[in-house]
Amino acid sequence: MTTVVVVRKAGQVAIAADTLVTFGDTRLAHRFEDNTKIFKVESEQGPSYIGMAGTVAHFPVLRKAINSMPKELLKLASKDEVFDTFTKLHPYLKENFFLQTKEEDSDPYESSQFSVVIANGTGIYGLYSYREVFEFKEFWGIGSGRSFALGAMHAVFAKARTAKEVAEAGIAAGCEFDRNSAAPADVFTIKMK
Repeated sequence: MTTVVVVRKAGQVAIAADTLVTFGDTRLAHRFEDNTKIFKVESEQGPSYIGMAGTVAHFPVLRKAINSMPKELLKLASKDEVFDTFTKLHPYLKENFFLQTKEEDSDPYESSQFSVVIANGTGIYGLYSYREVFEFKEFWGIGSGRSFALGAMHAVFAKARTAKEVAEAGIAAGCEFDRNSAAPADVFTIKMK
């Protein structure tokens, strides 16, 4: 899995992710492959950074699918806009990338099969497999290192001066204690609007 975090503090938004990819018991470190789990998208509202956790197959699919959307349809500046954008994206993922939407027989909706965090000038958002959207006020994390990252970010949030400092603490904890996360980390920041 991975560790991906988003933080909002002091007029700044930060997103960070480790760079390790795992295949069962095999670890593919950044030294051997450019394992970027965060990508940037441009919309009419400005830049957004999107970080993902889940199967490696999701990374190129979501990056290509989102970047193929017309800029006027790509809106990520509120919970409702994130929901609308990913709801429009869902049938496209099924038709063009063969997304397998079934998880359990009792599923209330078709699954998009991924967990995503979004950082932009309006805030930090999380999106889960049934297109549940959350807007986080301070920080959040996804992936197998999430618990370690959340603890570290909680411990430093009040004392840290910037969102980047908090995000780096979260990623450092994820990389230290989660066997499926490793440095180096990618960290991006944006000023709040």
